[in-house]
Amino acid sequence: MRPFRSLPLLGVPLLLAGCTVGPDYAGPPAIPSAGTDRFVRAGDAPVIADAPLARWWEVLGDPTLDALITKALAANADVAGADARLRQARAALRLERANRAPTGSAQAVYAHARLPGIDLGGDGSDNGDDGGGGSKTTDLNLYNLGFDASWEVDLFGGGRRSVEAARANVGAAEASLADTQVSLTAEVAQAYVNLRDRQRRIALNARSVAMQERMLALTRQRFDRGTASRLDVTRLTNQLDNTRADIVPLNAEREAYLDELATLTGQVPGALDATLAQTEPVPLPPAAVPVGDPAALIRRRPDIRAAERTLAADTARIGVAEAARFPKLSLMGIIGIGGTSPSDLTDLDNFTILAAPQLSWSFLDFGRSRARVVQAETVRDEADAKYKGAVLTALRDAEDALSRFRYGRVTVATLARAKASADETARLTTQRYQAGTTTLIDLLDAQRSQIAAEQNLSRAKAGLTGDFVAIQKALGLGWSG
Repeated sequence: MRPFRSLPLLGVPLLLAGCTVGPDYAGPPAIPSAGTDRFVRAGDAPVIADAPLARWWEVLGDPTLDALITKALAANADVAGADARLRQARAALRLERANRAPTGSAQAVYAHARLPGIDLGGDGSDNGDDGGGGSKTTDLNLYNLGFDASWEVDLFGGGRRSVEAARANVGAAEASLADTQVSLTAEVAQAYVNLRDRQRRIALNARSVAMQERMLALTRQRFDRGTASRLDVTRLTNQLDNTRADIVPLNAEREAYLDELATLTGQVPGALDATLAQTEPVPLPPAAVPVGDPAALIRRRPDIRAAERTLAADTARIGVAEAARFPKLSLMGIIGIGGTSPSDLTDLDNFTILAAPQLSWSFLDFGRSRARVVQAETVRDEADAKYKGAVLTALRDAEDALSRFRYGRVTVATLARAKASADETARLTTQRYQAGTTTLIDLLDAQRSQIAAEQNLSRAKAGLTGDFVAIQKALGLGWSG
């Protein structure tokens, strides 16, 4: 027996296995608007083109914020979910690589059959009546040990394209994990800044309430002596009620930010109440902010990289669909040993070898394969559009954040001057009160204005730091490998 005589005939199909149909991925499409070497909305804000820091929050110089972000990156549920999706993509890549290799299995078979009306030459046992119209049956035992293997030859590169797509999916999952980390670090920083701002404004509001209560009490005393009108009392009462009302939403927002920070760091709401109870100043951004250039932004921002890797995967799937239109070659081999008795399992004369190549081609499918190719091409076109949209959105995010940061600096500077004027007014009014040339109500009113100016400045500082956080998120910073 010569079971392998026909194997040289497989040479031509095997040579075809080097062919790969479908378009080769040539890289992401160019974005004309990304050719500038500078962000246009940066203006004259103190930004520099040096490479920004990956752990950007450390420049704020707040150890509590550093600890919260470290905790969030380690315990956040969204990060854990993105990491799981990355592991799924890696497992899928291993599966696609394994699918290109032969499959083999071993088997041991015992079978017993009772066959009517068949004479196997005495190999079985006869039962029943040989004459008189009776039926004859034969008992048959079969023992076999074997090994079989099969392999589908990747004639037109469909398997290679599947591996290529799976590898690109791994890159997209890695970028998605990084994008989750970017969003998380920005969310933690923004919530922390908002919390510190609310705490500061609550404390200032409490001081303002205390001063207005003193002013109202003095005005009532003057009203009782006939030196103040009821209108003065009503005006101050209304002002005090409004100030007290302002503290209610501030308290609610403070608790909401505490709960947000707790959940972002993988803890239940309320877990950080004691840790963050003490009022601390809002961390301020550095004097100059490194931003790089638009080209670096496109290379670095994870959501853009995820979109680019998705485009690469969808391009490879066109080749998978194209390869399905062509013939398929499968090779199957069986090696076994056995017979009708257990002793046959050790008799090498009963050794059996079978090689069975199979060529199949669904050439008459009424356009189904072509429709799948067109479908894959349109999916690729959609991914191409999404990539371009992701780039433009990223550039817009960066420009908008830089614009807000630039004007935020102007706002802080303006309100700082207003705060300085209020401080000077309060100082001069204090001197006049001590000299007896003004009343205590005038002094308290000047101090209330001073507190209001400080509240406005605190709000502006928090907004400026929030704009700094937005810049870092827009630049795609805050992730680690």
